[in-house]
Amino acid sequence: MQNWKERLSEIGHVDPFDYDYMREGRKRPDPLPKLIAVHRKALVKAREKHRGARTFLIGKSMGGRVGCHVSLEEKVDGLICLGYPLCAMGDRSKLRDEVLRALTTPILFVQGTRDSLCPLDLLERVRAEMKAPNFLHTVEGADHSLRVPKRQLQGTSKTQEDIDQEILKAIGKFVDQLPPAAE
Repeated sequence: MQNWKERLSEIGHVDPFDYDYMREGRKRPDPLPKLIAVHRKALVKAREKHRGARTFLIGKSMGGRVGCHVSLEEKVDGLICLGYPLCAMGDRSKLRDEVLRALTTPILFVQGTRDSLCPLDLLERVRAEMKAPNFLHTVEGADHSLRVPKRQLQGTSKTQEDIDQEILKAIGKFVDQLPPAAE
């Protein structure tokens, strides 16, 4: 997410943070309740810093998933998930969809078509059953990290930077179309 901070700053204030396990150099993530608590604390700090600003939680993979959990407890204007990890460890039988079905906050999924952690057919099924307004921006040929292989890019005369700018444009459109959340 750090490389997205500058890009996202074109849309609004960005306050990135790392979970404790990341700052401490551990590979294994903390339990979900601890991740949610750290995420909520970062949200409180950002709101104090940017009083009155609309609030969007954006996260890559697990960060997006945890942001979804936070939005069940804290009112935010929208959610943006870059590579949502729908299938635990890529196992299509282990879906992480319960939080998505509980959401009422508008959400944008940005997904690569080659993302084994979020097969688009499964995501479409879940999206059809969600209560929250939900939108999808697909990145053709991209993996879970939203990277497109160089050989595929050569065939399109696009660069990864072009792809990233298209993602940013989709995020900007999503943010612009949503009214502020009711207090």
